[in-house]
Amino acid sequence: MPRLTTTVPREYVHRAGHAEVFLTGCRRLKGDRFALTGQWPRAHTFFTDADGTRHDPTQAAETIRQVGLLLAHSEFGVPLGHQFLLRDMEYSVSLDELEIGAGPSELTLQAVCTDVKWRGERVTQFAMAITIERDGRHVADGSGHFSCLAPAAYRRLRGAERVAAEATPKPRFLTLEPQRVGRSGHADVVLAPTGRPGHWLLSPDRGHPVLFEHGGDHVPGMVLIEAARQAACGLQGDVFVPVRVATQFHRYTEFDTPCWIDAVTAPSTLPGLTGVHVTGHQEGEEVFSARLTGHCGVSAGYRAAS
Repeated sequence: MPRLTTTVPREYVHRAGHAEVFLTGCRRLKGDRFALTGQWPRAHTFFTDADGTRHDPTQAAETIRQVGLLLAHSEFGVPLGHQFLLRDMEYSVSLDELEIGAGPSELTLQAVCTDVKWRGERVTQFAMAITIERDGRHVADGSGHFSCLAPAAYRRLRGAERVAAEATPKPRFLTLEPQRVGRSGHADVVLAPTGRPGHWLLSPDRGHPVLFEHGGDHVPGMVLIEAARQAACGLQGDVFVPVRVATQFHRYTEFDTPCWIDAVTAPSTLPGLTGVHVTGHQEGEEVFSARLTGHCGVSAGYRAAS
């Protein structure tokens, strides 16, 4: 019988639904080098551009996140139920390779883990660099630093009240119009207006089937990455498609305190592209920062949602 393809266990990538698992296999090559396979569906409810012709670049970030979690659980012995801190993530994409074809996008991935620290028989933290290819062509690459916490350590760090807070969502503020942030539906918008240019309130839908697919007691890193992308659109007043994003997470972003998102134009490291620097603050403290480089407007090759 031929070997049949399935996804990796959804628990290993902290997803509740099989449809949101983008990895299909993993094997160790040598030392802390790994070969993985994955698949992006032709149609996705969130990780698709406005006119449905390309995968959203942010899907590369979600795939990198899933690789880190999978390796921690399946290769480094981190038990299910442990919590992870994503301290930073950087990724870049080749836009031409994000076009959706006649079938799902089959991916091959290479991951190299460094700075691996152990406590007994399980890993407590590691760094990871990853490349993603499709039909032998470069699609994306990225990196990140992960820390792993046992449940008791996480409760001490967060406090019992914080851990239980996920069950009491608060009312959502009225968000921006979807076309202003490159989205096609109100549920996908995570920013609310404040009346000041370049300044917004983080206001995601905690019932969103992708951004909050698996719950939690703080705002997920992927929501903050999406907030940065939407802020870049809002700042430029047009569709902004990132090809390179570097994000640092400094503190937990809490649900019960306003998080203010600010964006300013920044120098671009790539000729002909636009640079944007985005920060998030709660109670006067910076919780995350992101530097985005990408195509804006007509040069993006994307059509804004109508």
